Amino acid sequence: MALYEHVFLARQDISAQQVDALVEQYKGVLEANGGKVGRVENWGLKSLTYRINKNRKAHYVLMDIDAPAPAVHEVERQMRINEDVLRYMTIAVEKHEDGPSAMMQKRDRDDRPRRDGDDRGPRREFGDRPPRGDREDRPRRPREDRA
Repeated sequence: MALYEHVFLARQDISAQQVDALVEQYKGVLEANGGKVGRVENWGLKSLTYRINKNRKAHYVLMDIDAPAPAVHEVERQMRINEDVLRYMTIAVEKHEDGPSAMMQKRDRDDRPRRDGDDRGPRREFGDRPPRGDREDRPRRPREDRA
C-alpha cells in the first residue's frame, strides 16, 4: 500500500465537532476500502489567502494515510460531493514524518528575527546621535536673497 498525506479545508461556519465527524466519516471510507489512517492533526480555523466560495476562513485538517489508490480516489470523490469541503490535496510520500507537522510546531518568538529586520538592539533617540562630521567641515555657501 502507498503512503499519503491528505489535507482538506472545511467551511468556516461548521463547528469543530462537525469537522471531527467529517474526519471520522472519511476514516471509515478508507478503512472500508482496505486502508488505515495514522495521525490526524486539526490545525484549526485559519484565514485563507483568498476567498473560496465566499469563505474567508477554513478549518484545516491533515491526515496521514496508508491505503491503496482506489481507497484514496473514493475519499476524494466523496469530498467533491460534500459541500462542507472547500478544497483538498493528497500527496504521495516516501514515509510519514514522526512528531508534529510544521504547522503544529511551536516556534519560540525569541529565535525569529525581528519583522523590521533591525537586530541592533534597542532604538536610540535622535539626541543620542553624534554630530555628522561632513557638515561641520564643509564651508558654507552664502545665500542669495531673492526679493
